[in-house]
Amino acid sequence: MSSAQNAAPKPLTFALLRALADGEFHSGEEMAQQLDMSRASVHNALQDVAQYGVKLNSVRGRGYQLSQPLCWLDKDQILADVGEARTALHLEVLDHATSSNALLLQAASKGASSGSVLAVEWQSAGRGRLGRTWHAGLGEALTFSLLWRFECGLAALSGLSLAVGVAVMRALRELHVDGAGLKWPNDVILPSGKLAGILMEAQGDMLGPSAVVVGIGLNLAAPVEACKIGQGVGDLSACGVPLSQRNKVLGILLKHLVIVLREFSTNGFSALRKEWEHAHIYDQRPVEMLMPDDKRIEGIALGVTDEGALRVETADGLREFHSGEVSLRGR
Repeated sequence: MSSAQNAAPKPLTFALLRALADGEFHSGEEMAQQLDMSRASVHNALQDVAQYGVKLNSVRGRGYQLSQPLCWLDKDQILADVGEARTALHLEVLDHATSSNALLLQAASKGASSGSVLAVEWQSAGRGRLGRTWHAGLGEALTFSLLWRFECGLAALSGLSLAVGVAVMRALRELHVDGAGLKWPNDVILPSGKLAGILMEAQGDMLGPSAVVVGIGLNLAAPVEACKIGQGVGDLSACGVPLSQRNKVLGILLKHLVIVLREFSTNGFSALRKEWEHAHIYDQRPVEMLMPDDKRIEGIALGVTDEGALRVETADGLREFHSGEVSLRGR
């Protein structure tokens, strides 16, 4: 998904948005008194909230009102739904960051512990696969990163992004979300379009040890600028999961990520391969592969290898792909 990089929000702006989070009208004078500032400061701080995907109503004599309530991330609520797996996590919630993956990679290089999680309310330069920018408005998505350390080297991490997809699918089943599937190598898809993307960034040696930052962006509501993204968009609110369950969704995702990452550490992707293939939306279907050199290859998708490579039956025989963009042929 793509969008222009936005300016970092001012702390005062977020403080006011928190005061308005209930979706009720609040007078500028009331909020000015609460935050010990001038009425003009309130007005100025709320001028540019639209760039964060927030719609603000302003009515003379009544004050300001968000078009819909905001559910802010709450560390205690999130961890309550992680359950026993919470002992493996160290969660930090930030109002703003350029990119949770970039920050956590920096922290990893300085020795941050395995299980460190950065969840960000709003990212000004959230990153997706192949250098794309992940776009999401304030409160309408989950954007977070998880650091996991492995004793093995980078060479043994093949298939990890697919394993993470399995974890997301398990979480969606627990949330009673129907119709979701996986698209190789790291997208979660609903019939309406892309629900979530997974970005993997690794550090370490080929022989070990190694560390991976798993970044996930998941739509809770359709992005305000969905028409500019250039592809279909799926969101959980359309599946009956309200925005008010934002903390619960993140807690359940983190729980299943811990479980799957532990499984992967012990058994690799091979133990999860059948589960991934069962959720693959293009399995046994005609596909077109777009390669990094822009070459296009057609064939039938036939599952994946134990290393996570996509198997495609082509006119030249069965081939395995470790990179490339896959789409349905003849759409």
